[in-house]
Amino acid sequence: MNDAWDPEFLERSPMFEPLRPYGRAALGTHWPSLDDLRRLLAARGPPITTRSGARLSFVPQGRKANAFEAKYEPRIYLKGEVQMRRENWHDLLNALVWLTFPQSKAALNERHYHALLEQQAAGSRNRGPVQDAMTLFDEGGVIVAAREHELLRLIEGFAWKDLFWRNRARATADMRFYLFGHALYEKALDPFTGITGRGILFEIDAEFLAAPLSVQLARLDAMLAARLLDPDRLRSTRELVPVPILGVPGWSPDNVRESYYDNPDYFRSGRMR
Repeated sequence: MNDAWDPEFLERSPMFEPLRPYGRAALGTHWPSLDDLRRLLAARGPPITTRSGARLSFVPQGRKANAFEAKYEPRIYLKGEVQMRRENWHDLLNALVWLTFPQSKAALNERHYHALLEQQAAGSRNRGPVQDAMTLFDEGGVIVAAREHELLRLIEGFAWKDLFWRNRARATADMRFYLFGHALYEKALDPFTGITGRGILFEIDAEFLAAPLSVQLARLDAMLAARLLDPDRLRSTRELVPVPILGVPGWSPDNVRESYYDNPDYFRSGRMR
């Protein structure tokens, strides 16, 4: 995806639906400036804070930092400062995810921060499995919510044709998919067969499905944050379930054909060794 601005990008696909409540307010004929995003952040309501209590702010991208406190994740945790590049899709989408899922982003940031402290104390230069899992979900995460546990089991079992084709009506009525990762949103700007999210699964009730989108997002944010803050969860990338997101009904014009789900390179039958 190039850096050309598209003020209609949120309407391209239902994949962008979670970002619309706040994203639409940022859109105009030109790239949103840092000040535009700051105004959007200020107008959101109660201030967004990190888990250290620092108030969130968007700041210009600085030079590569050597001091621990000035590195990307520690700077967010300690000062609330999210560094951003001008006219950059990746960073804009990250800002919109912060606005949409503030508790979950703060939870990820806290896990990153403490993992980095442990890495520093051990004198290691290598990232650990917790950091790998957090980064993978932060960049490529997708939240899957279903009213029936059986539908979630089909995802865990990589039964994609059973889920998206043979149970298409049930999947449409009783499941919801919400992109979380900002790199995944960036790929959705120019989608291609092969785009795969890394899923965290939740069982929800009929009341959730009937609620307005804003209520759904708030409930998901609280549930996801609690999951991410559990030190016994998400300790490995293997806890994240691969989800071929273009298989979701309505997310690709090609998936109205049964044969679309017969591509074994995309709809894999299990984890690669």
